[in-house]
Amino acid sequence: MAANDPGLAPMSALAEDPVKGEVAGDTILEDERPVAPDQFDEKYETTKWEIYAWYLYYIGNNGLTLFNFAPTAFQNLLYQSADANGMLMFAGRNRTINSIVLLSNGISFAIQIVVFLVIGSYADFGTWRPNILIVLSIIAFAIGFGWLGIHTPDKWQAATGMYIVGLIAYQTTLTFWTAAFPGLARNTPHIRKKAEEYNAAKITRDQYDFADSMKRNELSNIAFYIQSCGEIIILAIIVGVLFGVNVNASVANNNWGLSVLIAFATGCWVLLAIPWFIMEKRRPGQQLPPGMNIVSVGFWQLWRALTQIWKLKQSLIYLIGYFLLGDSLNTTVTVIATLQNTVVEYDTLTLTYLLLEGIAAQAVGIYTFWFIQRRYGINTKIMFNCVAFGIILLDGWGMIGVCLPTQISEVTPRGKEFLFFSLFSIIGKTSSFVGPLVSSAIIDDTGNNSTPFYFLFALSICSFLLLVFFVDLKKSRREQAKFLENERMHREKMNLEKGSGSASLRS
Repeated sequence: MAANDPGLAPMSALAEDPVKGEVAGDTILEDERPVAPDQFDEKYETTKWEIYAWYLYYIGNNGLTLFNFAPTAFQNLLYQSADANGMLMFAGRNRTINSIVLLSNGISFAIQIVVFLVIGSYADFGTWRPNILIVLSIIAFAIGFGWLGIHTPDKWQAATGMYIVGLIAYQTTLTFWTAAFPGLARNTPHIRKKAEEYNAAKITRDQYDFADSMKRNELSNIAFYIQSCGEIIILAIIVGVLFGVNVNASVANNNWGLSVLIAFATGCWVLLAIPWFIMEKRRPGQQLPPGMNIVSVGFWQLWRALTQIWKLKQSLIYLIGYFLLGDSLNTTVTVIATLQNTVVEYDTLTLTYLLLEGIAAQAVGIYTFWFIQRRYGINTKIMFNCVAFGIILLDGWGMIGVCLPTQISEVTPRGKEFLFFSLFSIIGKTSSFVGPLVSSAIIDDTGNNSTPFYFLFALSICSFLLLVFFVDLKKSRREQAKFLENERMHREKMNLEKGSGSASLRS
């Protein structure tokens, strides 16, 4: 049976949608025609304006603030504060700038794990989850504007704290924004029509699932493409701003320019986020299990996921592969950015031009991927494999960003999106905690900032082989159906036990 997607309104008193038919072994029996797994309420139907607002938020949360230029500002102040050998006392010993950055990343990612554990398990219940994104966004806005007060070398310790908290705010807002897209896709008129066709036996379950997958791919890829185009416009304006503050006049002006552009990009984020905060429809999530409140249900949900995920073998394999791939990708990006900043000596204009070039190439790549996928009807798994292979090439080049969200949604049971996206984020942050620490140790031991690419190349190959040869999306869908059926039976048992207990008290 299928639970409500977090973006789907329940059509009955139950949190899950009723499905005729049953799960037997590894197949879904269709002797009785099952109701389409996504049930609809017209007042929660996704509108084009809601989708546009969702896109706009991503243009604002483009990473320029806390993911691109804030790390540059942080590294720049470290560079100016370091001794003649490029060393600085941090965490009890003298370290290189690259080592400090990687260690700070590890600290940030470790804290993010705790944040996702606390918040993520609650987000699939009730209608309050949009408030999570709003609060986290406000924290991110405050950090972004706060950089206006951090632009001199003597404040490098404060910059370290701003950097760590800023990464936490950026990654958490991005995760909870991303987790909304399966609900948006499955509430569109297109998927409603496919559900009607499926219920009328005009299409098969595989055809319905393919339409659902392609719609999620469409939203994910178009969002990434539009974000890239919007980011180019923002970067072009930033170039003018940097000339306005005359960043090339002196080191102090360059420092100030970095803080100004972080604040400017944050202002753009605030303006572009407001439409999503207003227009997002507060679709009901799951109902609270009997005898639980919003506090206890989070820990219950997390415990159920951790103990039951062993039954979702494909999701578990993907988790392992995602751990390795995330470790490689996140650490690779950090190492490349650190090396790039050193090469251009933290020149703000040069870094902006490099970003413009990179984002333009990103936009072309994303649209090309989506065009090929849509034109030839290629499934998510094949496109994901291509992206994973690209990461191998990236690390291989170091020795001498497209399908991840949709692939996560493919192995996530309906109605559990926010929990599972949080779990995948936890895995990603755990890997990002390990990778930077290992890379930092490699740099400290060898004194060569490029040496971690050997480690990252091997890691990328391992994750690629695991994800290509061992993740089967059809098996995953069958496992999800069994998982949700077990969840339904477990809830019914809890209801019966509660009913029996109440009857005993009355007697």
